[in-house]
Amino acid sequence: MVDVADKLAYFQAITGLEDPDLCTEILQAHDWDLELAISSFTSTNPPPQQSNTGNTSNLSSSDGQNPVHRSDSSGNVVPGPGLAWKLITLPYSVVSGSIGLISGAVGLGLWAAGGVLSYSLGMLGLGSGWGRNGESSARLVSVSAAASEAMEFVAAFEREYGNVKPNFVSDGFMDALQRSRGAFKLLFVYLHSPDHPDTPSFCEGTLCNEVLAAFVNENFVAWGGSIRASEGFKMSNSLKASRFPFCAVVMPAANQRIALLQQIEGPKSPEEMLMLLQKVIEESNPVLLQARLDAEERRNNTRLREEQDAAYRAALEADQARERQRREEQEHLEREAAEAERKRKEEEEAHERAAREAAEREAALAKMRQEKALSLGAEPEKGPNVTQVLVRFPNGERKERRFHNTAPVQSLYDYVDSLGCLEVENYSLVSNFPRVVYGQDKLTLSLQETGLHPQASLFVELN
Repeated sequence: MVDVADKLAYFQAITGLEDPDLCTEILQAHDWDLELAISSFTSTNPPPQQSNTGNTSNLSSSDGQNPVHRSDSSGNVVPGPGLAWKLITLPYSVVSGSIGLISGAVGLGLWAAGGVLSYSLGMLGLGSGWGRNGESSARLVSVSAAASEAMEFVAAFEREYGNVKPNFVSDGFMDALQRSRGAFKLLFVYLHSPDHPDTPSFCEGTLCNEVLAAFVNENFVAWGGSIRASEGFKMSNSLKASRFPFCAVVMPAANQRIALLQQIEGPKSPEEMLMLLQKVIEESNPVLLQARLDAEERRNNTRLREEQDAAYRAALEADQARERQRREEQEHLEREAAEAERKRKEEEEAHERAAREAAEREAALAKMRQEKALSLGAEPEKGPNVTQVLVRFPNGERKERRFHNTAPVQSLYDYVDSLGCLEVENYSLVSNFPRVVYGQDKLTLSLQETGLHPQASLFVELN
């Protein structure tokens, strides 16, 4: 059996009440029935008092800060509730309020580790469903699971009442609020109290009315939550829902604030709901239109900046491309100039080398002619042992010289070489009648032996 301290700690974690004496009184009033105490706490808050000072007023916290506009369904001013509610900074209120739930969940986790939680919840009946037929479990989860919580609500609502309904988004409240901001629509909020006797008829006859559902889907972003779930419970406390069924219309404002435009408490017919929602839309249209215009202006400014940035980048890239092309052309010209200079130097070097080689060859030939002329010795005088030789060159030039008849044929070649009349070195000495070539095989034979004595007429034949 769950002891009193555990029930008290669990009730404080769920409701966010810090006064243990107050929590004890509430639990004692309900015979320590934890589920009944929680349900009673969420549905029996005293209704706000009305005044006739105007159509709207400020809802403020206990310290007088963070006002938010709100009015009731009949247009009368509704003063702020007694408990502190910083609706104007709701994003922080919801998150900070969930810290208590998280800490409570940690305590429950330790409790479960001791093997008590499962049995206790079974004894308390907290596993029952939120709908009329108990089809969906009431799960108390942290804000971090808000999306999962919203999906469970939508699925359970469809199972209970069908698909003709407001298209509740499967997001947490803050995500739904941001979605309405992005769509430039108001946020329609429905808080579902499964234990309230008017809930089934309101859901079937009003929320699921085809005309009303179509109107809500066309003009609002709809968000719903069960007060049995953590975020729905927190929103019921934040919006100070005093009667069920409970609906509200809110819109995001500047600096992480929201504005409560309309709250609708108690059962309403589809016609009454349509009239109230149409009135809210008519009153809010200028604000939504201005928000849309501001957003469009921001988009246009952003697009203009992007276009300017793109134009600047394009101009910069074009300048860079031109500079790159200029550098490439300059480098190409420099390469061509360097190549031309290299070729010029190579040609000069080749000419110098050729001239040097030609000079060397000429010097070598001159030296060879000189050596061969010296090797011939002095020309002998005419006599019986002296051979007269006539040499004709290809250009028609003739040269004559006398040789000893014992001189070898090689002496004739040395004589021709010493004259320097030929540009080539490969030639043969030939006689006409009979034609005899005095080549390599006869170089060592004497003029007498080759039949050239006492006289011979030879011509130079280029090979």
